[in-house]
Amino acid sequence: MVAGCASGPRSGNRAPGAGGAGAIYQTGQATYYADKFRGRRTASGERYRASRLTAAHRALPFGSRVRVTNQNNGRSVTVRINDRGPFVGGRIIDLSSKAARRLRMKRAGVVPVTLQIISAD
Repeated sequence: MVAGCASGPRSGNRAPGAGGAGAIYQTGQATYYADKFRGRRTASGERYRASRLTAAHRALPFGSRVRVTNQNNGRSVTVRINDRGPFVGGRIIDLSSKAARRLRMKRAGVVPVTLQIISAD
C-alpha cells in the first residue's frame, strides 16, 4: 500500500517557519512512495532513492529537514524535503521507503504523524 507523492490533510497547517525550529509545524496523515517511483526525478530534480531519508511536502522549501513522528508508536525520523506532494486527500507528507521502515509504518501504509521543522533551507 503506497502512493507516489500522496496528499495530506491541512489540519494543523502553519506557515513554514512559524513557531521556530523544533515546534510542531503540522499534524496529519503520512504515506510512503510506491516502488514504481524508484529512479524517477523528483520536483527538485533529484532521482528518488528508496534508500535515502527523503520526503515530499507541498509547501516546505527543498532541502528543509523535518522530524516526522509516528503518533501510533512514538518513533521518529528526520527527513530532507526533495519533492512536492502528496496529492491524495487527507495526507501531509510522502516518505521514502527507508523513512517508512524507520517509523514502522509500512504494514499500515498510512499513519498519523506530527511534523517538526529542524531546518528550512
